[in-house]
Amino acid sequence: MDNKAEVREFLMTRRARVSPEAAGMASGSNRRVAGLRRSEVAMLAGVSVEYYAKLERGAIAGASASVLDAVARALQLDDTERAHLLDLARAADGIPTSGRPRRRAAKPGPPRPSLEWALSAITDGVAVVRNPRQEIVAVNELGRAFYSPVIGDGAHSSGGRTPNLARFQFLDPAAHDFYPDWELFARMCVGIMRAEAGRDPHDKGLQDLVGELSTQSETFRTLWAAHDVRTHGAGTKRFTHPVVGELTLAYEELALTAEPGNVMLIYTAEPGSPSAERLRLLASWAATRAAVS
Repeated sequence: MDNKAEVREFLMTRRARVSPEAAGMASGSNRRVAGLRRSEVAMLAGVSVEYYAKLERGAIAGASASVLDAVARALQLDDTERAHLLDLARAADGIPTSGRPRRRAAKPGPPRPSLEWALSAITDGVAVVRNPRQEIVAVNELGRAFYSPVIGDGAHSSGGRTPNLARFQFLDPAAHDFYPDWELFARMCVGIMRAEAGRDPHDKGLQDLVGELSTQSETFRTLWAAHDVRTHGAGTKRFTHPVVGELTLAYEELALTAEPGNVMLIYTAEPGSPSAERLRLLASWAATRAAVS
């Protein structure tokens, strides 16, 4: 991806989002730009207008951490957005982030036996491992049943490709049924992918996925152009599973330090809740299906 274009569009979209009032400035009646002017961001950040304009043109290489922090404060960036700006600066400086090697697209290999054992030990919750390209690379038994709309009956989706959460989200009509809050999930998915692209702009597999989705989904194309970023972390999501119906599940995201960039997502239900009972029904259904196959 073009780092200068990424920096330019990220800073411009963040600047347009901050109103003069939110920045403690008088708005006036003769404003021709959405949000703050470059001169106002420069003043808030304590840098010259010429220097901030240079940053916004994408020439971020060599910018100090203190300057980037000042710009982040001026633009009222949250923690995820600030980290994204620093990732873009590191990429401009040629410094890889998160300890990840620069890599070409490659098919995910089989999970490590110890990872499979760890996943199998989680029996009351859904456990899935995904890589930065939103590919599902490992699941536990309940996770395979839970993600059956994405995975299908076998280990791979149609066409022999590794199941991909972003491709399912934007290109498979079944996603609208599986995700009752489809629009929210779409924004989350793109925000996570944006953050991943900032951390590793040389991941050709991610670049190819972005190109594919941009070509085939107008919604993805619009969301990608917004340059919003997010991390997953923890929270609650709603699903409608074709076998057991509506589920409200809490999730926790755990980084796999042995595989930089990969994360494990664990979904659980509140004990004693209807969703917990439906997860047990789903586990029973999966066990029955496995016994007869």
